[in-house]
Amino acid sequence: MSDTEGAAVPERLLITRTTTDDDVCVVTLAGEVDLDGSTQLRDVLLSGLEGSRGAVVDLADVAFMDSSGINVFIAAHQAAEAGGSWLRLAAPRSAVRRVLQLVGVDALIACYPTLDQALADR
Repeated sequence: MSDTEGAAVPERLLITRTTTDDDVCVVTLAGEVDLDGSTQLRDVLLSGLEGSRGAVVDLADVAFMDSSGINVFIAAHQAAEAGGSWLRLAAPRSAVRRVLQLVGVDALIACYPTLDQALADR
């Protein structure tokens, strides 16, 4: 895998995009997913979906997420479906998982307990 992105909002959200050997985009987030970093996150996800089999967002290091993050994931999910690929979410912490459940995103976008499980699902 190779890194292609950097900080969206220094000290608040770090976005790292990699691509697996089998053309799956992995977007790893660390920090807070809120309005300040949502535009760059949307750009990274949408560009990562272009030409890939699908994308997995690793949420293991996300401590906080607001509705702007939810909106980015829904837009990326819709773009993935329109382009014949998929979007998966992986390893959300309990606070983030709760937000995903409250708004029903976990029913729309496949959520996995770990990154490895999200990548292994074929």
